[in-house]
Amino acid sequence: MKITLNDVEYVAALARLDFSPEEKEEQAEELNKILEAMETLNKINVEGVEPLAHVLSLQNVLREDALAEPTPREKILSNAPESDEGMFRVPRIV
Repeated sequence: MKITLNDVEYVAALARLDFSPEEKEEQAEELNKILEAMETLNKINVEGVEPLAHVLSLQNVLREDALAEPTPREKILSNAPESDEGMFRVPRIV
Protein backbone atom coordinates (compact mmCIF):
# COMPACT_ATOMS: atom_id res chain seq x y z
CA MET A 1 0.00 0.00 0.00
CA LYS A 2 1.36 3.39 -0.92
CA ILE A 3 0.26 6.72 0.51
CA THR A 4 -0.46 9.26 -2.22
CA LEU A 5 -0.70 13.03 -2.04
CA ASN A 6 -4.47 12.66 -2.35
CA ASP A 7 -4.47 10.48 0.78
CA VAL A 8 -2.44 13.10 2.66
CA GLU A 9 -4.76 15.88 1.49
CA TYR A 10 -7.83 13.87 2.53
CA VAL A 11 -6.52 13.15 6.02
CA ALA A 12 -5.27 16.73 6.39
CA ALA A 13 -8.75 18.00 5.50
CA LEU A 14 -10.32 15.69 8.09
CA ALA A 15 -7.87 16.95 10.71
CA ARG A 16 -8.29 20.54 9.47
CA LEU A 17 -4.59 20.88 8.78
CA ASP A 18 -3.21 23.13 6.08
CA PHE A 19 0.01 21.84 4.49
CA SER A 20 2.12 23.46 1.82
CA PRO A 21 2.82 21.30 -1.26
CA GLU A 22 6.31 20.52 0.10
CA GLU A 23 4.88 19.49 3.47
CA LYS A 24 2.35 17.22 1.77
CA GLU A 25 5.14 15.42 -0.07
CA GLU A 26 7.17 15.17 3.13
CA GLN A 27 4.19 13.71 5.01
CA ALA A 28 3.54 11.19 2.23
CA GLU A 29 7.21 10.08 2.35
CA GLU A 30 7.15 9.75 6.15
CA LEU A 31 3.92 7.77 6.12
CA ASN A 32 5.28 5.46 3.41
CA LYS A 33 8.39 4.82 5.52
CA ILE A 34 6.13 3.84 8.42
CA LEU A 35 4.16 1.47 6.18
CA GLU A 36 7.42 -0.10 4.93
CA ALA A 37 8.47 -0.73 8.54
CA MET A 38 5.10 -2.33 9.25
CA GLU A 39 5.49 -4.57 6.19
CA THR A 40 8.84 -5.74 7.59
CA LEU A 41 7.13 -6.60 10.86
CA ASN A 42 4.35 -8.43 9.00
CA LYS A 43 6.97 -10.80 7.52
CA ILE A 44 7.99 -12.08 10.96
CA ASN A 45 6.73 -15.56 11.81
CA VAL A 46 4.62 -15.26 14.96
CA GLU A 47 3.02 -18.70 14.87
CA GLY A 48 2.56 -19.99 18.40
CA VAL A 49 3.32 -16.63 20.02
CA GLU A 50 0.69 -15.56 22.51
CA PRO A 51 -0.61 -12.00 22.10
CA LEU A 52 0.37 -9.55 24.84
CA ALA A 53 -1.57 -6.76 26.42
CA HIS A 54 1.56 -5.56 28.22
CA VAL A 55 5.23 -6.46 28.03
CA LEU A 56 5.50 -7.10 31.76
CA SER A 57 3.16 -9.23 33.79
CA LEU A 58 1.09 -6.88 35.87
CA GLN A 59 -0.32 -7.61 39.26
CA ASN A 60 -1.73 -5.43 41.98
CA VAL A 61 0.48 -4.99 44.99
CA LEU A 62 -1.89 -4.90 47.89
CA ARG A 63 -1.23 -4.55 51.57
CA GLU A 64 -3.23 -5.84 54.44
CA ASP A 65 -5.68 -3.37 55.87
CA ALA A 66 -4.58 -2.26 59.30
CA LEU A 67 -6.58 -0.20 61.74
CA ALA A 68 -4.87 2.94 62.96
CA GLU A 69 -5.82 5.96 64.97
CA PRO A 70 -7.23 8.73 62.77
CA THR A 71 -5.17 11.89 62.37
CA PRO A 72 -6.57 14.66 64.58
CA ARG A 73 -8.62 17.23 62.68
CA GLU A 74 -6.57 20.09 64.17
CA LYS A 75 -3.36 18.64 62.75
CA ILE A 76 -4.91 18.25 59.29
CA LEU A 77 -6.32 21.78 59.31
CA SER A 78 -3.03 23.26 60.54
CA ASN A 79 -1.74 23.18 56.95
CA ALA A 80 -4.85 24.82 55.47
CA PRO A 81 -4.55 28.47 54.43
CA GLU A 82 -8.01 29.04 55.97
CA SER A 83 -10.41 26.93 57.98
CA ASP A 84 -13.84 27.54 59.42
CA GLU A 85 -15.74 25.43 61.97
CA GLY A 86 -13.39 22.48 61.55
CA MET A 87 -13.52 22.47 57.72
CA PHE A 88 -11.32 23.74 54.90
CA ARG A 89 -12.40 27.17 53.70
CA VAL A 90 -12.00 27.71 49.95
CA PRO A 91 -12.92 30.57 47.63
CA ARG A 92 -16.41 30.46 46.18
CA ILE A 93 -16.39 29.27 42.56
CA VAL A 94 -19.61 30.20 40.82
